Amino acid sequence: MGKRVRLGAGSGFWGDALDPADELVERGELDYLCLEYLAELTMALLQRQKLKRPDMGYVPDAVKAILQFLPRAKVRGLRLISNGGGVNPRAAAERIAEGARAAGLTGTRIAVVEGDDMLGKLDGLIAQGVVLRNMDTGDDDFAAIRDRVVCANVYTDSSGVTEGLAEGAEIVITGRVTDNALYVGPLAYEFGWGRGREHVHHLAAAVTLGHIVECAAGCTGGMSSRFLEMPNMGRAGFPILEVEQDGSAIVTKLPDTGGKVDLWTIKEHLVYEIGDPRRYLMPDAVADFTSVKLEEVGEDRVRVSGVRGEPSPDLWKLVIGYEDGWIGEAMAFFPWPDAYDRAVKARDTMLERFERMGLVADQIHFDFIGLNTLHGPAARFMGRAQANELPEVGLRCAVRTRTAEEAEKVRRAGAHLWIMGPGGTSFGSPLKPRPVISLWPTLIPKTAVEQTVSLLTA
Repeated sequence: MGKRVRLGAGSGFWGDALDPADELVERGELDYLCLEYLAELTMALLQRQKLKRPDMGYVPDAVKAILQFLPRAKVRGLRLISNGGGVNPRAAAERIAEGARAAGLTGTRIAVVEGDDMLGKLDGLIAQGVVLRNMDTGDDDFAAIRDRVVCANVYTDSSGVTEGLAEGAEIVITGRVTDNALYVGPLAYEFGWGRGREHVHHLAAAVTLGHIVECAAGCTGGMSSRFLEMPNMGRAGFPILEVEQDGSAIVTKLPDTGGKVDLWTIKEHLVYEIGDPRRYLMPDAVADFTSVKLEEVGEDRVRVSGVRGEPSPDLWKLVIGYEDGWIGEAMAFFPWPDAYDRAVKARDTMLERFERMGLVADQIHFDFIGLNTLHGPAARFMGRAQANELPEVGLRCAVRTRTAEEAEKVRRAGAHLWIMGPGGTSFGSPLKPRPVISLWPTLIPKTAVEQTVSLLTA
């Protein structure tokens, strides 16, 4: 048997459970633990945080997890890789270095991968003739939002992760690399895969493997349509990759943990968040998911092989976040009898209050919780008589405004239902107005992106 590399998925989002990752550190016999925390909206929120405090802008959970795992990782020769640097990976690395020194782990080497932040380069791109067209809407009037932009981060490839490991880093902390880059980077390093055509299928395989496991328990039953068949999900096992030189791999999990790894759970996550399955576009490579071969080779063991791909596309995705008003919310619940009629009366009362308060709103939206919250106008209405026999119906009001002051009127109008609303009104938690960060996804030439890697020592 040739060389095999074991990687564990230690997190799938900001707020994910920490105990499954701890089990992987303790019992997983891993070479790498990959901790993924970012989403598109997360980047905008972190940027707002950084604007208030220049020493922030990273995911605190990432720093906490790395410092918790680091003593055992050093003993086991386990390397830790995370995109929890958010919009300030250097600050995250500095906090990790401080924590390592405090724990007596001096000499720990931390690679910082930067280059995804394009906030200061937008005007230069425009001057060069790059049209920042919105990929979702087709709108090319970027000037209309330019003065409200708070962040601009491009999805970068795994080359910085690979370089950091080659320089001897025990920890790699990045900004906005792709989620699967956390896995592609160490595999390219371990197997010596370059960026030329000779390794394009290997990189495509690594992209595919990273895609399967990047949401952690998402591929071990946590997002399964067969949720009733998934045992002990409160102790779900996070996935492990056992990867070989040719890019084939076994997806598995620790024994005696919850969930399942089978053809169904792997297939479900393979088709999660993709467009054209023949061309899964990533900055490391373009993967053809129709070429993937899956085989169950044991309990909680699925072999992935045969992946084919194409070289990295010339255009990379840039996500721009901009301030786009405020959201005001209110929530109330109404009991049987006549639960639905009570909720309708409360809605009408709130609309009257909005008029008397002079609310200026871009959009006013009501949901009847239990009837149409998830499906909206597509929900089948059971009829007034049946709706009134429900044990309870909730009412959620969400209003989009230009200012925080207008959004605050929504919360106040909801509170007025205490004495102006139907009898039996019960209230949800008070909801403070919150700013809206809208996203402007676009494409830029990959030649405009310059990744940098620097090494910190604790």
